[in-house]
Amino acid sequence: MNNSESVTIVGAGVVGIACAHYLHNAGLQVRLIDRGTAGGACSYANCGYICPSHVLPLTEPAAIKSAIKSLFNPRSAFRVKPSVSPSLWNWMFQFARRCTHGQMLSAGKSLQAILNASMKEYRQLIPTESLDCDWKENGLLYVFKTRRGLESFARTADLIAEKFQVTADRIEGDVLQYFEPGLKPGLAGAFHYPGDTSVRPDKLNRQWADKLRRAGVEFIEDCELHGTSQSAGQITSVQTSRGEYSSDHYLFAMGAWSSRWAKELKCPIPIQPGKGYSVTLQRPESSPQHPMLFPEHHTGVSPFRDGFRLGSMMEFAGYDTSIPDFRIKQLRDSARDYLLADVDGTAVEKWYGWRPMTWDSLPIIGKTPGLANTYLATGHNMLGLSLAPATGRLVAELITGQTPHIDPEPYRPERFGVNGR
Repeated sequence: MNNSESVTIVGAGVVGIACAHYLHNAGLQVRLIDRGTAGGACSYANCGYICPSHVLPLTEPAAIKSAIKSLFNPRSAFRVKPSVSPSLWNWMFQFARRCTHGQMLSAGKSLQAILNASMKEYRQLIPTESLDCDWKENGLLYVFKTRRGLESFARTADLIAEKFQVTADRIEGDVLQYFEPGLKPGLAGAFHYPGDTSVRPDKLNRQWADKLRRAGVEFIEDCELHGTSQSAGQITSVQTSRGEYSSDHYLFAMGAWSSRWAKELKCPIPIQPGKGYSVTLQRPESSPQHPMLFPEHHTGVSPFRDGFRLGSMMEFAGYDTSIPDFRIKQLRDSARDYLLADVDGTAVEKWYGWRPMTWDSLPIIGKTPGLANTYLATGHNMLGLSLAPATGRLVAELITGQTPHIDPEPYRPERFGVNGR
């Protein structure tokens, strides 16, 4: 690789930032452009989990039943809004085809490879780059209100342990408060995954981007992509609201916006925006110490040093930009059943983000089949933060011709074929 070679990255979320890090370390001149700010959009105010325990894909057998029921319940935590969009219903059809036990386990193996690789990268990255981002290694706690919910998840935990060797500690309700004093008495119990970690995502992204700027990586924010110029089967430049930019290589890491550029990039990109919400409060008294999930209520809790976040929901509602009051109330009401802490404090920030959802629950990473110098790093579903470092390293290896540290085959763009099937 000639050190004078350059790459333009379109999209400066956590995946774009991670790709810039590894490409810069590989000796390339790196430029990132973003329609907003670096580390914004879906990378900004999620719950911050880095979670090898999330090895099972969304394409589980029960998912399609939940999707159908949600058509008739606008307040469902997992919501498919009735729509006449052909792309949405094709996506749902392809998703439903994959909601089998065998497909779930197969996709889970591919997810586990990149999840584990990313965790290894994070454990080196955080201390090496001195990123002060509320990095916590006290695991992730799955808390259950009812005995039925606890026993149901016990079967899932057994499956994850048997098939993926990811184990959890079961904590019964009568001792749960000793383990996590921030929880209310009377809960059924919990499962603790000690191998999971967490960060405050806005701090991670800001500090990581600032370090890259100081190292010479160029960030161009508030820069809207308008189109590309192409010649001889490759991109020669990108046209933007801030001018035209040329480089040797182009990487598109646009998250939920990626599918809108499928025709331009000569590659099927079957992504639907899966909308999530969060509300961030000041850190309350009796705040829990562990990041946690309440699976029965589809709510996550992230206690930070100087804040407290509730987040959840999965809405397939297109590119809707609203933050309905009832969604924020749902987050508060759900957490209230579990926590001693006050969840009714003034909202420091209300947020939504569009997760880039693929119909097979796997990210799209690799060279586009139709353009020789063009790559994709998108479709990370709900795991963008968890998968970012391994994605960045893999992209750098593919562009520079190094031996990949994980098998890139499961994530290749070509898997969707000419017609996206």
